[in-house]
Amino acid sequence: MMMRSDKKASKDVYLYDSIGSDKEGNEISLIDIIEYEEEDIAERVTMQENISKLGRIINKTLDEREKDIIIMRYGLDGKKERTQREIAAKYGISRSYVSRIEKNALSKLKKAYESFIPV
Repeated sequence: MMMRSDKKASKDVYLYDSIGSDKEGNEISLIDIIEYEEEDIAERVTMQENISKLGRIINKTLDEREKDIIIMRYGLDGKKERTQREIAAKYGISRSYVSRIEKNALSKLKKAYESFIPV
């Protein structure tokens, strides 16, 4: 009976048991790999509200080109992030001009965001 019990226990895996080491030689345990960060619901709701608020501000504040450049530059609305060079090539303008448009648009957005009153 004792041998059977020992055989079953030999297959047990514990979260804090060492499973190897990293490049620096530090011990790695299973808990290090599967560690779960608790989600903060209040923080998630606040983040969603801020994203929604920013979307409304972008639509109200920026003209079409500024809006398109900001969306492409920062990968908003599920779009892929693009470099200033890629955006410049699309519009047929210089990278420095894209940079200027982006800077002005961000300035407008910051000012509008700070003074935004929800409707």
